Amino acid sequence: MATVVRLLSLAAAVAGIFLLSFWIGRYPLHLADVPLILLSHLPGLSITPHWPKVADIVVMDVRLPRLTAALLVGMALSASGAAYQGVFRNPMVSPDILGVAAGASFGASLAILCNADIVVIQLAAFGSGLLAVAMTYAIVVLRRGRSDGVLMLVLVGIIVDIVFSALVALLKYAADPDSTLPEITFWLMGSLASVSMRDLTAAAVPILIGCALLSLLRWRLNVLSFGDEEAKAMGVNVRAVRGIVILGATLMTSAAVAVAGVVSLIGLVVPHLTRMIVGPNHALLLPASMLFGAGFLLVVDDLARTLGSGEIPLGILSSLIGAPIFLYLLLKTARAWT
Repeated sequence: MATVVRLLSLAAAVAGIFLLSFWIGRYPLHLADVPLILLSHLPGLSITPHWPKVADIVVMDVRLPRLTAALLVGMALSASGAAYQGVFRNPMVSPDILGVAAGASFGASLAILCNADIVVIQLAAFGSGLLAVAMTYAIVVLRRGRSDGVLMLVLVGIIVDIVFSALVALLKYAADPDSTLPEITFWLMGSLASVSMRDLTAAAVPILIGCALLSLLRWRLNVLSFGDEEAKAMGVNVRAVRGIVILGATLMTSAAVAVAGVVSLIGLVVPHLTRMIVGPNHALLLPASMLFGAGFLLVVDDLARTLGSGEIPLGILSSLIGAPIFLYLLLKTARAWT
């Protein structure tokens, strides 16, 4: 019962952060206008607008897509990190362990170098992220027909990540330093500044599919945490479950990177913080990680919009905030990790 109360408290906190975030930004909004603007766009409600037209544009076309994207991206990265840490039985695992972030970065950088529009850039990032993980998994499968080697997956994932990171560096080296290179660099640092409802809709589908897959397998993730032999003895198809978990987490991470760029450490830090609140049971850890990650990225995005005269890239700010938190967790729980 206490854990359910904690989940409900997390959900209420995230909802409060989401609503408060509408009032944070360069354009000031009246306190009572935001809920009225949101309600006025619901079907069946007739509310006479008394607010400026620009306020309606800021709420519906700028802040609503951006804040909803922060919810989805934070939820996706945190859930993927929690799932990977469970399936690989390793607290140092993050969503980009199999090369998805580097793969998505390569696809986006290549599309930017070809002067593609934003839709093609996002599709290239999403597809290239899937390709990187597929390469990792295929190499392990081809190795003596085995796809359940956790250590091999991690090691091959590191190699694939290095290769795609090198390809990104090569594209940056070949890019025009006056136009294309800054665009690639800014995308790689992460941002939600240009997210639209169309981008949000495209990203929501794979993220929700991935969340559904992980939620359906949350009990089997608990069994996998005990080890492959124990899971097989309990009747779990380790190879199939691990493959589905990797598929779901890859879908979510690729979509998140495609819409927001590279946002570091959330998938590594948030699952640890969440585990301290609700424990290691994935039936509770996964939904709690989704909520915690969504609220965490909302706060980071609010800070990115307000701390400086210009917007701070999300990847930089999430690293600056996440690194000391992770160091604190490492020092506090070092004995349990060794």
